[in-house]
Amino acid sequence: MRILVLNCGSSSIKYQLIDMDDQNLMAEGIIERIGENIALFTYKSDKYTVRKQELQIDNHENGLSLIISTLIDEDKGIISSLDDIDAVGHRLVHAGENYADSVVVTDHVVEVMKECVSLAPLHNPANLKGVEAVSAAMPDCPQCGVFDTAFHQSMPEKAYLYALPLEFYHENKIRRYGFHGTSHKYVSLKAAEYLDENIEDLKIITCHLGNGASISAIDGGKSIDTSMGLTPLEGLMMGTRCGDIDPAIPIYMERRLGLSVDEVNNILNKKSGMLGLSGISNDMREIEDEILKHNNPAAITAHDVYCYRIKKYIGSYVAALNGVDVIIFTGGIGENMPILRELVLRDMDYFGIELNEEENAKFTGDIQMLSTEASKVKIMKIPTNEELMIAMETKRLLS
Repeated sequence: MRILVLNCGSSSIKYQLIDMDDQNLMAEGIIERIGENIALFTYKSDKYTVRKQELQIDNHENGLSLIISTLIDEDKGIISSLDDIDAVGHRLVHAGENYADSVVVTDHVVEVMKECVSLAPLHNPANLKGVEAVSAAMPDCPQCGVFDTAFHQSMPEKAYLYALPLEFYHENKIRRYGFHGTSHKYVSLKAAEYLDENIEDLKIITCHLGNGASISAIDGGKSIDTSMGLTPLEGLMMGTRCGDIDPAIPIYMERRLGLSVDEVNNILNKKSGMLGLSGISNDMREIEDEILKHNNPAAITAHDVYCYRIKKYIGSYVAALNGVDVIIFTGGIGENMPILRELVLRDMDYFGIELNEEENAKFTGDIQMLSTEASKVKIMKIPTNEELMIAMETKRLLS
């Protein structure tokens, strides 16, 4: 089964074509800046590579047409026709409480996504564009969706309810939903497989650390708590998002500083986090360069706050799980920043957490065991692969 996986943003389409008979990645790429004066098209396969070709791509339908035409092109492509694509799997973001599993895309799924636009105004409309573009170009091809929120629907009430008047939940569905579910699920399953353990017997804390970041507590393969909330703003400090703050701060910013709701929203989501605290960048690579090369005090402070927030969440989830067997680092930062992992796990020997500093300092694209032999908790670095998880779920649904 050959599955085209799509991750549609407001002005982008990430894509992979995967042969699920052997999980072989046949082609991948991204279209950026859709709808702008100049869009960028990237395509890579064993046969041909296109690096950021400048084009005009007005909408997602045109973008998908470009992807398809490249995949079936006589010279550049790796399939002969659209019939060689057996299904399309979508990364979808928000389904509210409607789905606790991946879904075959139907009219009802589309309606649910539309109803949840207010909960994910940047993501759901873009996801819908992807579904609509596939329906127009490949009307007979089955489509499946994997929701970011679905994996966290196993959380109990005590974890997902906010301490607000209960009618806000009953009438408006204001609650914790969580995100990055596909990644948290994938790496937890990979850990159990790698350790040759039954996931139902494991207590796992997964740290998905990228420009957006979240941590989940997973008990027996099910999410029991996660750091992101109603929106991806809650939880850890991130690249440009503030994460957890006193909820009175936005009110103060509006009343005392004269900022509008939109201005406050923009500050909290796009100007805070690592960027806001360091005044340098939202890119952790640049922050660590400033620390290592220039001993920049602002970079050091921002980095310390970032690591401390992660440490606190790990500690709280050890309590929620009543122990932990495995701690996993994944995502662009989690996989590639040894100094960060060291700072996060430093002085946690009370929990039986001991990092192998020599192993931690190595750079590899493979799964790594980062704990010492004496550590009571296994520490792992596992490269995430959300696209493969989506393809696996699509195959499962259609088999």
